[in-house]
Amino acid sequence: MKRLLLLYNPHAGKGKIKSRIPDIVDSFTKAGWLVTIRPTQGKGDAVTAAGELGGDFDRVVCCGGDGTLHETVTGLMSLPCRPPVGYLPAGTTNDFARNLHLPRSYAGKTETAAGGVLRPVDIGSFNSEYFIYVAAFGAFTDVAYDTPQQFKNMFGHLAYLLEGAARLTSIQSYRLRVEHDGGMEEGDFIYGMVSNTVSVGGFKGISPDLVELDDGLFEVVLVRQPQNAAQLQSIIRSLVQTTPEPGGAVVAFRTAHLRVTCADELPWTLDGEYGGAPRVAEIQNVKQAVMIAHGK
Repeated sequence: MKRLLLLYNPHAGKGKIKSRIPDIVDSFTKAGWLVTIRPTQGKGDAVTAAGELGGDFDRVVCCGGDGTLHETVTGLMSLPCRPPVGYLPAGTTNDFARNLHLPRSYAGKTETAAGGVLRPVDIGSFNSEYFIYVAAFGAFTDVAYDTPQQFKNMFGHLAYLLEGAARLTSIQSYRLRVEHDGGMEEGDFIYGMVSNTVSVGGFKGISPDLVELDDGLFEVVLVRQPQNAAQLQSIIRSLVQTTPEPGGAVVAFRTAHLRVTCADELPWTLDGEYGGAPRVAEIQNVKQAVMIAHGK
């Protein structure tokens, strides 16, 4: 019988996932899986569990938010042979789930996690860490890990918008050199995003039609420091509408590798979680590193 490891975060989102576990396990069992359940015990536990246990299973399904998925895949990256992954989004923000064409019903999502179409997905290497869909720095990137969980549970996406709006008057810029496959960018930047996803918190930067999860390329967006309020509005419009103006403050390109150098410590987030503040970040696309179940 096929073996499935279910890792779930009992505190994700509004904490309602615990009541769904019996139905989830029943659905997996009916699909022919022998299920082992492991609730995560705190931050980083899914990394340990996936790395230590994942190699003994035919599939690993994680249930929680993007942070739980991030930890699960990070743990699996330590294995020479990685089992396919299923994702049951249950967090406050589930950006990566938008790439998977999941059914709307939770029963449909469970069915996909157990038996959906397996497709390869690129994974990002960030110095000695990993990320699944985005590494970012600058304006608003600390909102995901700096906004209180209770606030997230009450207001969801609104929490991020309210917290982010409060930062508009104190945007910090960083003097950077960004080397990539197609050349180099230098200057003062307030925001940068290295992604493999159609959406990050509503900001897109590059048209979703150009995003392929398994092509070995990142979509990169860099935002230069605005000189006035009009430029700031233009930047926001470019990010939301995915139409950066040539020669404008928003720079967009695709690359498999980039090196970001800053004179000072530069705080990053990896999949919405704090990723450290290195002065030099080596970011490499690990092509088709993991198989993830998609909707049919």
